[in-house]
Amino acid sequence: RKRRMSSRSASTAMLALSALLLASSCSAFSIAPFSLLGRSAAARMATSSPFASSLPLAAQPSGVRGRAGALGVGMKLENDLMVRVARGEEVERTPVWLFRQAGRHLPEYNEYKKTTGKNFLQLLDDPKDVAECTMQPIRRYNLDAAILFSDILVIAEALGIDVEMPGGKGITVPRPLTGPEDFEERIPRSIDVEVKLKHVIDAVKLIKVELKDKVPLIGFSAAPWTLMYYMVGGSSKKNQEEGERWLKEHPEASEKLLNILTEVVIDYMSAQVDAGADMIQVFEAMGDFITKDSFYKYAMPCMEKIASELRKRHPNTPLLVFPRGATYSLVPLQRAGYDIVTMDLKTDRVATRKALGADAILTPPPTLSGKASGVQGNLPISVINKDKGSVKDVEAAVASLFEDIGTQGLIANLGEGLSGQESPEYVAAMVDAIHAQSEALIKKGK
Repeated sequence: RKRRMSSRSASTAMLALSALLLASSCSAFSIAPFSLLGRSAAARMATSSPFASSLPLAAQPSGVRGRAGALGVGMKLENDLMVRVARGEEVERTPVWLFRQAGRHLPEYNEYKKTTGKNFLQLLDDPKDVAECTMQPIRRYNLDAAILFSDILVIAEALGIDVEMPGGKGITVPRPLTGPEDFEERIPRSIDVEVKLKHVIDAVKLIKVELKDKVPLIGFSAAPWTLMYYMVGGSSKKNQEEGERWLKEHPEASEKLLNILTEVVIDYMSAQVDAGADMIQVFEAMGDFITKDSFYKYAMPCMEKIASELRKRHPNTPLLVFPRGATYSLVPLQRAGYDIVTMDLKTDRVATRKALGADAILTPPPTLSGKASGVQGNLPISVINKDKGSVKDVEAAVASLFEDIGTQGLIANLGEGLSGQESPEYVAAMVDAIHAQSEALIKKGK
């Protein structure tokens, strides 16, 4: 009987593995009409296929396994510049990736949306669509990292908050939380991200297969304050004072909501690392809409806990952070353990670099290097605008960046995300100029 059971188990495993190999031999980006089902139902259908995550870990190919399964099998990135900078190591050229590098500035993205008949939010439900959109800028540009094609509000959705994208109005929350009682009734105290956000985790696994370790994959999440801002205010363009009002009028409920969000963010980003993400970026996108005092009282403790817990769970995974509109917090974020801190368009590059270095000497931070955090940013987006930019402007902006803060300990990026008004020609020129100029400067010892 034991032999028969063993034989049956082996046969079952072989059938499962054969199904996986057959599925992976088909195009990962086949296009089918979007289901008339709701978003959550469509996401469940998209992730219930015989995908690698449904197999036992031992039966999964190493490229499909989560990070726990991939470690120990000698996986190595072909281009590890980003990771090396985050670890405080010297590099032969400055790496670059761009905020919102996937998406609407790309002709192929707009054509893909048209062909599939899906809008942005609908694309996020299917791992195949997410993988395709993530890979598009990697195919077009010589970028040093891919970033998961996703949205900052997927956690809000997982907690039961409706998210919509009416034409021309951006992403909105049509029914924001109205007060503490509404919060208590509608928001669960915890969720299982492996269930509620399974489609995202499966997308990370699929992207890692498509990347073939060419460049690292950046996973990401919105920070708790940014999530709360949308959950109580509903929009980035209206009710901008609502989040701050909650902090002042409902401090206990605000703190309780932020604590829930912090735990979910930690679990969500940890799951992305387990699925294969090589680096993790935390986006505090709504720093413009919180006072400095409130930021340090409410938002910073969340950011500190996220860094501390992720470093415990994934001690070798680089942590990146972007507090847009709140870059006065870059030194405290370095102290929290973020390996790369991001400068927005208003940030003084030279002063930031000096402040980080000086503070690291006085208070060695818990970064991977044990030294000052590297910096990220903050090239002007105007130079790649399709109507106002030029290759000459791009090259001058890149030269100015290196003149200000050098080539090492730097991940070149924009000071804000691509908006859709950019020229792919100028974007390519920016990526190439960063590589060419930094390589030449490094060879000269600069």
